[in-house]
Amino acid sequence: MPISTTNPATGETLQTFEALGAEEIEERLERARATFEEYRTTGFAERAELLHRAADLLEKERDDIARTLTTEMGKPLTAARAEAAKCVKAMRWYAEHAGELLADEHPSPADVEDSGGSTAYVRYRPLGPVLAVMPWNFPLWQVIRFAAPALMAGNTGLLKHASNVPRTALYLEDLFRRAGYPRGCFQTLLIGSGAVEGVLRDDRVAAATLTGSEPAGRSVAAVAGDEIKKTVLELGGSDPYLVLPSADVAKAAEVAVTARTQNNGQSCIAAKRFIVHREVYEEFTRLFVDGMKALKVGDPMDESTQVGPLASERGRADLEELVEDARERGATVLCGGRRPAAHPAGWFYEPTVLADVTPGMRVHREETFGPVATLYRAADLDEAIEVANDTPFGLSSNVWTRDREEQDRCVRDLRAGGVYFNGMTASHPAMPFGGTKRSGYGRELSGHGIREFCNVTTVWHGTPPDVPTAE
Repeated sequence: MPISTTNPATGETLQTFEALGAEEIEERLERARATFEEYRTTGFAERAELLHRAADLLEKERDDIARTLTTEMGKPLTAARAEAAKCVKAMRWYAEHAGELLADEHPSPADVEDSGGSTAYVRYRPLGPVLAVMPWNFPLWQVIRFAAPALMAGNTGLLKHASNVPRTALYLEDLFRRAGYPRGCFQTLLIGSGAVEGVLRDDRVAAATLTGSEPAGRSVAAVAGDEIKKTVLELGGSDPYLVLPSADVAKAAEVAVTARTQNNGQSCIAAKRFIVHREVYEEFTRLFVDGMKALKVGDPMDESTQVGPLASERGRADLEELVEDARERGATVLCGGRRPAAHPAGWFYEPTVLADVTPGMRVHREETFGPVATLYRAADLDEAIEVANDTPFGLSSNVWTRDREEQDRCVRDLRAGGVYFNGMTASHPAMPFGGTKRSGYGRELSGHGIREFCNVTTVWHGTPPDVPTAE
């Protein structure tokens, strides 16, 4: 696959990059290793100062990098600016909280008095260079939510970004360099997917994290498992969106439009399957379809655009295949379901709602990575939960109900990494993010995320450690 910037709104290739050769990859691997040996000895205050500098630069350059994101993968310019601002927030959060998140943990003396030692505690130490295989849909945010905690923990990072966002990938390396990080702390590897295995198998790479498709996750996990290296995987999602009788139906429908079409519908945590109680199904469907029809599809550089193009021609073709399969098997297309005539160039697709979806349709089991929603009518909460769990994925979920018992039931029974009530799923630096089933394993963000790439070390003293005396 070529490494190039192609504008999804026009199909025009703007710039092509040469992939790194073997010698250049070797240089970067060795640099990551050597830099780690020095960087791991720095303190949290020094690391925080560097990360704050990087955040300051990103904040200053937000408008410029937002235009790069929009040009490379098609997200509306307003969403690209918001993504950059979110990255700044996460960088500052980790700069301010990493020290406490990774502070030594001391069990009570009573709990360890029978261990035979005088002192025992837990220390979090960095692992080494971490390879990050990242996707194109949130080309800044996906990287920063790995890089900020990894760097604050004392690791170094190697970024293999998606091949259609090379400008963003190179910007990120330059950002950390200009912030004052040692050259080997964060490096971009402009390589194709075929070169990932060799990098991951290299002894200098300590661990890997991947956000992407299920096949990509299987591949990286298999290699890492063979090498006995730690991995964190955040894969696909087909998140359910339950609407129950006690909900504010108008608000639920309004939020549902955003939840399905955020980032042009290309988000793992976007709500995709809308499971609505029969008592409010007709009202919700009318409002939801009206909202989807009202969205402005167009040039993502236009400030008023709400839905831009899909990131690739292949991505649109995959989406079309899912919709056509559903249509042929009896699904009802309530709106959309085609390429917009007003935008013959670029990879646009109309916001679409499918009803009468059945388990025999591909769209019932596969992730729709674009602005296509599926609607289900549920007789009661039991059926709603059954349909919600009838997916190979388990990333997050949304539930609209004001009934506390129903909320407790959903927390207990929904098989997902998150349950969001009366709002849409969103990632936040202070909250763990990740899924279950085929959505992957491990967690990003929060204290859970920063500890994923740490050596959790037990420290035990048979006799009290020497205490320096003041002179």
